[in-house]
Amino acid sequence: MAARRHRLAERRKNLGFTQEGLAERLGVDPTTVRRWESGETEGGPKPWIRPKLARYLQVSPAQLEELLSDEPEESFSALNVDEQHHVEAALADARRYFDGPVVDYFRRQLDVCMASDGEQGPTRTLPAVLGLLGAVEKHGREVLPSVRRELMSFAACGAEFAGWLYRDVNDPVQARFWYDRATEWAQEAGDLLMQGYVLLKKSQMAYDARDALRVFTLAQAALEGPWQLPTRVRAEVTQQEALGMAMVGEPLSAVERMLDDASQLLARAAADGERPGLPGAYFTATTLVLRNAATLTEAGKPARAAVVFGEVLANAGLSRRDAGFFRARRAAALALSGEPDEAATVGLEAVEVATATNSRRTLRVLTEVMSTLTPWRGRPAVRELHDVMAASGSISTTGS
Repeated sequence: MAARRHRLAERRKNLGFTQEGLAERLGVDPTTVRRWESGETEGGPKPWIRPKLARYLQVSPAQLEELLSDEPEESFSALNVDEQHHVEAALADARRYFDGPVVDYFRRQLDVCMASDGEQGPTRTLPAVLGLLGAVEKHGREVLPSVRRELMSFAACGAEFAGWLYRDVNDPVQARFWYDRATEWAQEAGDLLMQGYVLLKKSQMAYDARDALRVFTLAQAALEGPWQLPTRVRAEVTQQEALGMAMVGEPLSAVERMLDDASQLLARAAADGERPGLPGAYFTATTLVLRNAATLTEAGKPARAAVVFGEVLANAGLSRRDAGFFRARRAAALALSGEPDEAATVGLEAVEVATATNSRRTLRVLTEVMSTLTPWRGRPAVRELHDVMAASGSISTTGS
């Protein structure tokens, strides 16, 4: 396995760093850098240290993933031998061989990553996605103009997904970088829909940061921009606007009317036979109900929200990561409702999943739960949740 990581060591040496010198700048032990370079650490550096490592190595996030990859640079698994040869030729001579079928192949690879994300988690999905985007960055200027626009449209979709993955590992700096790249590539492709969709994603990222006004105004901008959003996406944006309304203190009646509008739009998309393709493939009736529950929490109705979360979680076939995240949201609603023991019990279930999938977004929600549960910190269930969270490194043990 040692040979697999040699590119990382070569890059470090070319920049004049010893293992000890790089470790000191990163704030890690030198043996950690050695394990990265030898491949002894499964998955390589943790997601939250990769942006800092990329800066010191003077590479982009996508290039860092190539340095860390267990596979040869720009190696992708093709469906058959002919396709494999076609892709290899395209990467060797992009201007001559990088054509529509190669872009289609990249799209299928991205579809596989999207389909597996909910079970595997972001740290296992990111390397493949960033590898695809790295190939675009490396060869995009070499392709024929007739192919480039199609390639930029694919790249915009991939960058939007990379932004989501970085949100899930709680790295807003990298998430913002990739959302901005998605907008830039969408503009070059003339893809107005993706430009509006990224505004929705930025609104959702603003919710991660508890920035109520940006949640509201970015959702409005997504609805009012010069693009024709599919009905399914309009439903999601309308639901997001309702969330923003709740956060800025609009009356519950106005929030509920907006939620009803979102529900009607989603029903219309289904009735019209609108294909749940990209973007917005994941936004279903189940997703809407779960988002509505989060909105009720923000509107000051956490007890109602906890019931809704519980009903959906008991019946919906969510991915492992999503089930953990919405359990964390239910724990938050229970804590706000004055149900500390049940909140802690549900929180413990969420911690287990969040740790397995490395969903730091979920752990961040649980950190908020612990803050709400401070008045009940002496209760056994709450203390157990605190100890598990501290063991995961999500909260400090200082003063506990």
